[in-house]
Amino acid sequence: MASRLRFSAAAAYRHLRAADPVVGALIDAHGPYTPRPAMDHFESLLRTILFQQLAGAAARTIQRRWLALYGTKKAPEGRYPTPRELLRTTDEQFRSAGVSRQKAGYMRDLAQHVMEGTLPFDDIDRMTDDEVIAHLTAVKGIGEWSAHMFLMFQLGRPDVLPVGDLGVRIGMGRAYGLDAPPTPAAAREVGAKWAPYRSVASWYMWRAAETITPS
Repeated sequence: MASRLRFSAAAAYRHLRAADPVVGALIDAHGPYTPRPAMDHFESLLRTILFQQLAGAAARTIQRRWLALYGTKKAPEGRYPTPRELLRTTDEQFRSAGVSRQKAGYMRDLAQHVMEGTLPFDDIDRMTDDEVIAHLTAVKGIGEWSAHMFLMFQLGRPDVLPVGDLGVRIGMGRAYGLDAPPTPAAAREVGAKWAPYRSVASWYMWRAAETITPS
């Protein structure tokens, strides 16, 4: 998957600077918008499921063990399985890698949707954001937050506002000097002026959340 932006970053900066000086200041402070590179769609969703509710180090350890189940001569360290390979993976194999029964079930449901064509990755670029969300959230273990991350980082959609993400709301609280992070409803109001580049502004809210303000 290419990591090249599918929209003009310069146009996004111009709009956001004009619409919201707070975001303009964050652009100046943190530099260009550099979202994480896209992966294979199926693999990205498997990773999303695997990392749910786990600290980064623990998730990466389980990931290494699980990917090793599918190692080959060309990739002895392991690789992501195909949907068919995943469906052939036994409960014991999942358990040996540290993957919970619940997450194994979610992964199998994802693989089944792909195999049956009810999650058509070949057509997904032509879908609207709402259509993508509807298809993704039909899979067990994939909620709205996961769908928003997929839209932003896999499909490169420019106008996603993940108000369910605590990091975005913490960033809003810091950037706008609020006493506490806004509620999702209030965050939606804060971000309304960012359209049609709410993905970009949300990325800068994450940067604001990561910034430690000296006391």
